[in-house]
Amino acid sequence: MFGRDPIEYKTNDEIRKIRRAGLVVANIHEALREAAKPGVTTGELDLIAGRVLEEAGARSNFLGYHGYPANACISVNETIVHGIPGDRVLTDSDIVSFDCGAILDGWHGDACITVLMPNASEDDRKLSEFTETAMWTGIAQLAKAKHVGEVGAAIEDYVDSIPEDIRPGLVEEYMGHGIGSQMHQPPDVLNYRAKNKGAKIKPGMVLCIEPMLTAGNPASRVLEDDWTVVTVDGSHASHWEHEVAIHRGGIWVLTAPDGGAAGLAPFGVEPVPLG
Repeated sequence: MFGRDPIEYKTNDEIRKIRRAGLVVANIHEALREAAKPGVTTGELDLIAGRVLEEAGARSNFLGYHGYPANACISVNETIVHGIPGDRVLTDSDIVSFDCGAILDGWHGDACITVLMPNASEDDRKLSEFTETAMWTGIAQLAKAKHVGEVGAAIEDYVDSIPEDIRPGLVEEYMGHGIGSQMHQPPDVLNYRAKNKGAKIKPGMVLCIEPMLTAGNPASRVLEDDWTVVTVDGSHASHWEHEVAIHRGGIWVLTAPDGGAAGLAPFGVEPVPLG
């Protein structure tokens, strides 16, 4: 293996198969948006994710991954990522991130959305909007980038452009990744600028772009369950993610039902689906 490119480059047909897994994830998110209401537990929401997977003939790529015990990661308020569903009851002011995945015919889908409860604060609404825009900024950069590192630089530049008095914290410890026949593959996709330009962008890459922002200091710690990552200062967090394919015709957001058209339109980028 020494000297070989460790990145898995997909054929167009394989990208189409990953798209099917990505749409299962989109369906999970649609179901969770509808079901996420005050009084519902995160465990009940995880069961809904499981039902969508079963109906699609898919399975969770999170369940059992290094011992992870649930179908999805459900992260509430101060939890940045990897929140384990259970008996936590949602309140009418919560901010909740749903990181969901699916394996279908051996190929992986992975994406995350943030959902706001009816009385969530205006600060939380802005936090989610900033995080989603950071994600789309990174995806739009991917459409013209020569190296993977340009994605993180674009995300950091966007966050730095937010007025200082409302600028969120940018989490650096957790990042995007390659994906395909496995959930986590090379290359890493940082959410910040680094000296290393990263891997060269080539057709056949499929990458997850997933910034995480916090309302306060981005410093984090892992709870005793060895999974749940929370902010040290207790500030709220948001996490958005999409899975994106690069092919010779352009980029295609595999976990967005419209292929990324609406999210990329403000950047003047048009996704190019494979027929």
